[in-house]
Amino acid sequence: MSMYIGEALAGDGNEVAHIDLMIGSKDGPVGHAFASALANQTAGHSNLLAVLEPNLAVKPSTVTITKVTIKNSKQAVQMFGPAQAAVAKAVADAVEQGVIPKDQCEDLVIVCGVFIHWEAQDDKKIYDYNYQATLDSIKNAMGSKPSVDEVVAGKDKAAHPFRGF
Repeated sequence: MSMYIGEALAGDGNEVAHIDLMIGSKDGPVGHAFASALANQTAGHSNLLAVLEPNLAVKPSTVTITKVTIKNSKQAVQMFGPAQAAVAKAVADAVEQGVIPKDQCEDLVIVCGVFIHWEAQDDKKIYDYNYQATLDSIKNAMGSKPSVDEVVAGKDKAAHPFRGF
């Protein structure tokens, strides 16, 4: 398979984390999206590599992309700080846990969409929730979760937390 797709939500309040991600080969559609995300920056949507610390980027190489327009310096620091660090740690832990095979890390890339609410305040919650949502998204992607049967079984009783009714 050339593309794995994962999604997860963790936490609550303004620090809630919602991650959408794609994992795939560098020479496939995810590799193309990865390169485009790094090469095509726009105002309010600064995409960045996930690093554990400067000069220690994770493998598979991961680009974090903003799912909302960054409107101020506080939100930018939250994206470049706790959210980026959380995504990086989750990727590294997924490799360590064998969720992402270590022998595929140079061939794969990850595009990770990160949501930072404009009223988020607690950096520790931003980190914790984004870590959990990213790790869950990776596990879902690599495990092909949910299955089609799970989707069909759950569709009529699903209650989206933000649907408004």
